Amino acid sequence: MGFIKGLFSLLVLMLIVVSILFVDFVYKTFSLSKREVQTDAIVVLTGGRGRVEEGVKLYRAGKGRMLFLIGVDPLVKKKELFRGDGAEQVYLENVSRNTLENAVYARDLITRHKVGSIQLITSRYHMKRSTILFRNALPKDVAIYPHPIDSSNLKEEWWNHKGSFKLLFSEFYKYCILRFFFMFAPGELRPLPGGG
Repeated sequence: MGFIKGLFSLLVLMLIVVSILFVDFVYKTFSLSKREVQTDAIVVLTGGRGRVEEGVKLYRAGKGRMLFLIGVDPLVKKKELFRGDGAEQVYLENVSRNTLENAVYARDLITRHKVGSIQLITSRYHMKRSTILFRNALPKDVAIYPHPIDSSNLKEEWWNHKGSFKLLFSEFYKYCILRFFFMFAPGELRPLPGGG
């Protein structure tokens, strides 16, 4: 009987800890704000509504010397996403298909072009997971400024909206796995010194 009570207490404690961590994750997700910064490059993780448009807007406003569009469909041509002055500094990456691959292929572009700072554009709910991957993939001296995009599938009253709750909890779960992984393999995604 004592074993069952102890197990029940442990489960309740774990549930409380997970709940606290989840609420903290949600709070930080919603409290992220865009910053007015000038960076070497604007990095857009494509795939969500409004991301490319925001990246192009910032690039045209001179907020970055280069624009990297990451995870673009291989059938899409640059002229479909960007036309006019500055097109020579717009780069499309069309191999990556998930957030981990986005970080790795973006890293290759960022290191090749000797970028020291980036604005990272993705959907608000996706930002914490994207940021942890980029922080662990890029060289340590590259500054990352999150630039979240609000989307219609994430409501501020997430506790009242089943879709928002599921989306946030899914992101929280994936984020926790990454945090745990990088605790034991912090340099796993970084390029080797002197290597590509």
